[in-house]
Amino acid sequence: MIKIGMGLTGFGVFFLFFGMILFFDKALLAIGNVLFVAGLAFVIGLERTFRFFFQKHKMKATGFFLGGVFVVLIGWPLIGMIFEIYGFFLLFRGFFPVVVGFIRRVPVLGSLLNLPGIRSVSNVFSNIFLSQQNTYLMLFNLSN
Repeated sequence: MIKIGMGLTGFGVFFLFFGMILFFDKALLAIGNVLFVAGLAFVIGLERTFRFFFQKHKMKATGFFLGGVFVVLIGWPLIGMIFEIYGFFLLFRGFFPVVVGFIRRVPVLGSLLNLPGIRSVSNVFSNIFLSQQNTYLMLFNLSN
C-alpha cells in the first residue's frame, strides 16, 4: 500500500507542477490534487489522514488547502492554487525543518544548501517554523 501511495503522491506532485508550468491548466491541477490527497491517504492510512487534516489547531490550514482544491476543481485554478499553497505551508510547516536537515545530509544538495547566503535563509526559515511549532505545542499541550 505504501508503494502505491508513494506513486500516487509522486504523480500528484508531477501533475501539479506540470499544470503550473502550463499556465495553470485546470485539468492537470485537478488530477494532481486528487492524486496527491489519495496518495497521502494510501501512505499514512485513512484514519491518520483524517486526524492530520482535522486537528483543532490545523482547521484554518485545512480549510485553505481543501478549499483551494475545491476552487481548482470548479474552474478557478490560479486562485485555488494560491489558497492551496498557503494551506500547504500552514499544514506542513512542522516538517520543513526536518526536510532542510535531511537535504543538508544529501551530498550535492547539502553543499548547495550550506552556501553562506542560502544557509542563513534556510536557518531563518527553519527557526521560524520551529518556533511556530513549539508555540502550537505549548498552546494545545500536545507535547506529551
